[in-house]
Amino acid sequence: MSSPRRDLGAFGERLAAAHLEAKGYRIRARNFRCREGEIDIVAEDSDCLVFVEVRTRRGNALGSAVESVTPAKQRRLLSLAQAYTQARDDLPPQQRIDVITLDLSPDGRLLSLRHIEGAIADGESP
Repeated sequence: MSSPRRDLGAFGERLAAAHLEAKGYRIRARNFRCREGEIDIVAEDSDCLVFVEVRTRRGNALGSAVESVTPAKQRRLLSLAQAYTQARDDLPPQQRIDVITLDLSPDGRLLSLRHIEGAIADGESP
């Protein structure tokens, strides 16, 4: 099933993955799902495992994309990262959670792409 919201999210995730690959990251997984929820992108940057939350906004009626990463979402991302690592043993030694925000004009034109490395850690916000 397709919906405008789902299509917007998928579009943002494609742009984010292309951005990461252009920076030399290796994509390990997209849309990893488990009981705790979903991680948009899991990638490797040298010897670091990177969990990436992608937030896409068209227009600013709901606020910017970075404002949409609430404390509850941050806690969920920490749980998701932990769930991903518990199921695997072939992982790089370092880990971090990044946020990529994309702000689009009302007609869908990319206005900004912001990659915030290490955006989420215990008790921190982007």
